[in-house]
Amino acid sequence: DAPNARVNLFERDVATIHRQSITLNRDLEAALAAQAPFTTVFPGSGLAQQLQAVARMIAARSTLGVSRQIYFVSTGGYDTHSSQAPTLTGLHTALAGAMRAFYDATVELGVSNDVTAFTASDFGRTLAVNGDGTDHGWGAHHFVVGGAVNGNRILGDIPPPVIDHAQDSGSGRLIPNVSVEQFAASLAAWFGLTSSEIQAALPNIGNFSGPLDLFNASSSV
Repeated sequence: DAPNARVNLFERDVATIHRQSITLNRDLEAALAAQAPFTTVFPGSGLAQQLQAVARMIAARSTLGVSRQIYFVSTGGYDTHSSQAPTLTGLHTALAGAMRAFYDATVELGVSNDVTAFTASDFGRTLAVNGDGTDHGWGAHHFVVGGAVNGNRILGDIPPPVIDHAQDSGSGRLIPNVSVEQFAASLAAWFGLTSSEIQAALPNIGNFSGPLDLFNASSSV
């Protein structure tokens, strides 16, 4: 159906979007099929398979006509109200394997300095246990991976592994000493945003000491 043949404007827009989706899906399939397979072996975990799909999209960037891309992948199971110790062992093993394979794939593609992976979450975990797990917390830790990252460092303070201290807001909920705005501002600067653009995107950044020193000097995409 030609969209112009439809009288209802909503129906016309839906038909247009549907047609564009079919075309884009066909173009994407063709672009991915044209890429050589990786020599890097990705594990079979759900996260690793998502990251493999991201790596394939990066490999096809020229064919797809895109120069800057942002991808979101997700993994679950960290809401460990129970069985935390055995659960985290498996989760961390899968996470490490997935991230190792993804970084190796960016090296294979020659884009490791142009690709940065980082973690994000709604909340952390408490230091206090509730039996054999933990409850929802506030402060947490995150990591950043990529060839442009000034790595092998920990930014921020490591709190005492006990409860009832200055960084404990109660029940083992840690008070963050680095804000998500600082984390995001650092990534945004690497991605090419100017100081004024970062201020517009993150209006609370002025309440903190500014972006973090996450990247090597002059690193930007």
